[in-house]
Amino acid sequence: MFRRIKFLAEEKTKKFKFLEHVSDIYVVAYGKNLEEAFENVALAMFESMTNLSSVEQKIKFEVNVEGEDEESLLYNWLEKLLVKFEVDNFLFSRFKVYEIKQVNNMFKLKAEVWGEQYNPEKHVSKVGIKAVTYHGMEIKKEDDKFSVKVLFDI
Repeated sequence: MFRRIKFLAEEKTKKFKFLEHVSDIYVVAYGKNLEEAFENVALAMFESMTNLSSVEQKIKFEVNVEGEDEESLLYNWLEKLLVKFEVDNFLFSRFKVYEIKQVNNMFKLKAEVWGEQYNPEKHVSKVGIKAVTYHGMEIKKEDDKFSVKVLFDI
């Protein structure tokens, strides 16, 4: 009985988990609201790239993205973070999405992210993510929580 209660408690606090996929990285992230689910899927993306415990929160960036719907907003959010890594070599280990709102048929996200520049002597490379994809993307609200699924091309 105690094990089952402990397992259920861990499930409620889990931020994300990696799902089985033949050739890419498939992740589901959770949150008590959509903002937290978006934070946690970004966390999962960077955790698949390196060990986040080694990424210090030295630099903060403001991130603003738009999308025609929640799925394109999610795609644009993750793509913007991935481009910041690919172009400027920044890794992020903390994400705070302050709001997701719909304004005039567009969804808008306002966030801040913290991290530091990639250093191969400090940050172990795990997997190179080539792209965020729409394939398998899913945003669901069940009871009192949200879940977000995303497939990353590697």
